[in-house]
Amino acid sequence: MVTFIVRRLIATVFLLIVVSMITYAVFFLIPRLAGQNAYQLATEYVGQDPTRATVIAIEIKLGLNQPIYVQYGRFLGGLVFGEHYNAGPNTTYCPPPCFGYSFKSQQPVWPQMVSSMPVTISLVVGAAILWLVGGVTTGVISALKRGTIFDRFSMGVALAGVSLPIFFTGLISLELFSYKWPIFPNVTYVGITTNPLLWARNLVLPWITLAFLYVALYARLTRAGMLETMSEDYIRTARAKGLPERTVIVRHGLRAALTPIITIFGMDLGALLGGAILTETTFSLHGLGQFTILAINNQDMPEIMGVTMLAAFFIIIANLVVDILYAVVDPRVRH
Repeated sequence: MVTFIVRRLIATVFLLIVVSMITYAVFFLIPRLAGQNAYQLATEYVGQDPTRATVIAIEIKLGLNQPIYVQYGRFLGGLVFGEHYNAGPNTTYCPPPCFGYSFKSQQPVWPQMVSSMPVTISLVVGAAILWLVGGVTTGVISALKRGTIFDRFSMGVALAGVSLPIFFTGLISLELFSYKWPIFPNVTYVGITTNPLLWARNLVLPWITLAFLYVALYARLTRAGMLETMSEDYIRTARAKGLPERTVIVRHGLRAALTPIITIFGMDLGALLGGAILTETTFSLHGLGQFTILAINNQDMPEIMGVTMLAAFFIIIANLVVDILYAVVDPRVRH
């Protein structure tokens, strides 16, 4: 197991490097292949109607006049050691990990993303607990009570949850539970260290709204997995040995059915940690999702690259954790 983890960690580093190469090429190599020169790229980092001297200063400051491999080497070096941006007598230092220096906001990208992370992490982790527990529980009960009213009703609600977009359910929940019936009147982020109770209360509505979309999918997947698993030969053998029905369901049936659930949970969690854009926009939560929207609207390439790299990191780490959990959840993987 230790060898497997070390091997996957090494592969993770190489994969992140590949992602950084592709991301950097999209923003800096492809425009050049399309005919843009360094001067034209530098104009994207300055305001409207810049002087030629200003554009040339930015071109030198960012090193856009250097070969693309030199620029990429500086980018990787900035992630590890930080980066100094020189423009004449002025020097701007971007501390590691330096994802670039936003010349729209005149601030390094990494501290801005760090300040947005608590909002996104709080939103995603809370909703993930709800949709994982709720979806798996509903799916198991539906599989064990196949064809009953509960099964049909829960799968009908699950189908509605999958079909309705989150900006629709989010606006409906705001209208009902925040404006008409002010049960959750203030959907604003408060730090968990500042006031834990207020932190949880203000995020209950976004948690439920985001979880409603995913709990439906997880309920359907768990139900399908349990129906398939409970008909396996080893389940009949466990029952023939006289094991309690709860043990048969939880230790033998559910553990085997959880493998695809863990896979999709890791992907969903990793992707949402990179920014739950629709949910944050609907509830006006200033997390990584809102940060991404503003970066795209401002055409701020360092910020967009930073969010892309951070989202890729979350997804890759989530996949690594999922692979490790396979052997814990499903004993068959160990063989």
